[in-house]
Amino acid sequence: MDFFKRKEPAAPAPAANPSPAGSTQFASNTSVKFNSVEFRDGVQSLLATRVTTEDMIPLLKRMDAVGYDSMEMWGGATFDVCIRYLNDDPWNRVRTFKHFMKNTPLKMVLRGQNLVGYHAYPDDIVEKFVECAANAGIDVFLIFDALQDLRNCETAFKAVKKMGKKIEGSVQYNLSPFHTTEKFVENALEQQKMGAELIHVEDMAGLMTPPAAYELISALKAALDIPVHLHCHCTGGMAEMCYWEAIRAGVDGLDVCVSSLGMGPGHPPIESFIAGLRGTPRDPKIDLAQFTELNEGFQYLRARRKEYESRLIGVDVGCLQHQIPGGMLTNMENQLRSMNALDRLPEILSEVTRVRADMGYPPLATPSSQMCGAQATSNVLLGERYKNISKEMRDYCRGMYGCPPGQISPELMKKALGDEKPITCRPADLLEPGWEKAKAEIGDLAHSDEDVLTYALFPNIALPYLKNRYENKE
Repeated sequence: MDFFKRKEPAAPAPAANPSPAGSTQFASNTSVKFNSVEFRDGVQSLLATRVTTEDMIPLLKRMDAVGYDSMEMWGGATFDVCIRYLNDDPWNRVRTFKHFMKNTPLKMVLRGQNLVGYHAYPDDIVEKFVECAANAGIDVFLIFDALQDLRNCETAFKAVKKMGKKIEGSVQYNLSPFHTTEKFVENALEQQKMGAELIHVEDMAGLMTPPAAYELISALKAALDIPVHLHCHCTGGMAEMCYWEAIRAGVDGLDVCVSSLGMGPGHPPIESFIAGLRGTPRDPKIDLAQFTELNEGFQYLRARRKEYESRLIGVDVGCLQHQIPGGMLTNMENQLRSMNALDRLPEILSEVTRVRADMGYPPLATPSSQMCGAQATSNVLLGERYKNISKEMRDYCRGMYGCPPGQISPELMKKALGDEKPITCRPADLLEPGWEKAKAEIGDLAHSDEDVLTYALFPNIALPYLKNRYENKE
């Protein structure tokens, strides 16, 4: 890659901030830590996750040398996209990263009982998935449930603990009558009791305001005995201000991207905070000069995948109403464009707000975000609310995804379930074991436990993927 072969003089280090270190009051004097999200949420938010492992390899050694506390590079939509669109082995991606990343712990995003899929899987599948992911090279498991129903995280927490890996709990930040600072702290405390070693606050839609960031981080730091990290998207134009207020409040770490893969529906750039904290008690002491080549590399990567690049640049304060995460916005944009219906996006975003209220105000994280977005799209394009209700939405109303924060509207419940009553138990308690069944169904086409898991998670797309991978090469 020419952009990595060329050697240029290193940029001079910026001078220390002229203002005295005591001019800003910090609740902590420890260095701020940074978690890299370029290769997971970064590409999901800006490039619809359409980036291959091969695209990433030229950047890995330099990223490993930056000094990140961890690197989020797997989970979320990456697994699905690898086998559905890229013909790229998701398990091998972890091993490849592990080969190049000698200093930086690797992190994955795990959707609780939903793993990397869109519905609950049996406990034995969750346990086997965590085992295989840990053996492949995942060091930190960021575990969340879209509804913040912690019953859906119990099995994953226990499985990660059994493998001796780090559990990062997650609070899904959102705005609703049912989500308050007190509720967020209560949920985080419960996760700490369950074994979380770090709490991650996820502002997936860029909703957080600077005062809210200071209040929430201060409250979590006062209540918890474990570190607190913050993750914001730039959609609403407030993420960098929120990060600064979180730093003042004592946040331990921040999720960032390099500047050439940041902003828009993505994340704040690390360089801004390295420069802004120089000379303060919270100085991370990371060399800025190394980002010259790194940014050139990520610019090259974006150019290679420009057909998938989000057109949603700048600030969208409308996110304060629709609350759609950055990655979902990019995917929705691409899907509507393929349907020649991109002009209907404003109507759909307005309908998302109404559908979310009908659903009982779930945080719009996967899979509730996809269900809400798909239902809103159907309502608008068909010209009638709830004329068509998906199986996933019916299961949501049944309680198969857990307990929503508020009550589901009677109109939606009636149209989805009729007179059927929803469940009240942990959804996975109703599922039969799935591991032996998946092994029997996939048979000799599976060459490893990883292949069996790929089939168990996505049976319809795993079959052509595995056949292409093995049978066409024999």
